[in-house]
Amino acid sequence: MEAPSTGARKPPRGIYLLPNLFTTGAMFAGFYAIIAGIGGRYTEAAVAVFVAGILDGLDGRVARLTGTQSDFGVQYDSLSDLVSFGLAPALVLYTWSLSALKTYGSGWGKLGWAAAFIYAACAALRLARFNTQVGVADKRYFQGLASPAAAGLCMSFVWAIESGGLGLKASEMDFVTPVVAIVAGLLMVSRVRYFSFKAWPKSDRVPFIWIPAAMLILVALAVDPPRVLFGIAVLYVMSGPVMTLWGLRRKRSERASRGSGKGEG
Repeated sequence: MEAPSTGARKPPRGIYLLPNLFTTGAMFAGFYAIIAGIGGRYTEAAVAVFVAGILDGLDGRVARLTGTQSDFGVQYDSLSDLVSFGLAPALVLYTWSLSALKTYGSGWGKLGWAAAFIYAACAALRLARFNTQVGVADKRYFQGLASPAAAGLCMSFVWAIESGGLGLKASEMDFVTPVVAIVAGLLMVSRVRYFSFKAWPKSDRVPFIWIPAAMLILVALAVDPPRVLFGIAVLYVMSGPVMTLWGLRRKRSERASRGSGKGEG
């Protein structure tokens, strides 16, 4: 006779490998991006970082769907993100353009590795701050630019230039690349709010307009992936400051209206 069940059936221990395999795949893609960057294969490096972004977006969802979330998975995911979206973009940017900066009498040659380090350090700080805010932060928004989005901006920039889509060469970007790296890094540690898409959609149904919109995006990606991804990355990066300024303006107007209301009483 079988003993009665004492509670809900626990998932097999092996299932915990599933989300961590996605995380490992993301870290492998980031490591491959570093190797490709060192070898001068910058398009492959940029694509590898985007592959890491896709896998990184899947591991958390797989863990939630299978009920295999764990503290180990959270910490492992952060270490993977540091490799794929912190070190990999910084090193690819350095080998692609930042190392080519010349000295023009005022130490400009040091700007290259300094900009790369600022980006990598800001990515580490961003991930550390995110880990301390898990469970207390508003899931609808990110405080600061998320590291995958920052990496997407930098790598779509590299990919677009390498593909010739912007009509420019890497040698012509020597003094633009540090600005991209530093701005992306500082936005990661800023207090600028970005929409996280984690709370969307709120139900299984979405407005019909999203279907043709998604179709158009997919077609555009198929026609010209680097320029479309770069455009999307730029728009998302700009959305943070715009949304933050709009929120501050709305709060000021609300305070002013409350103040005027009290004065009339």
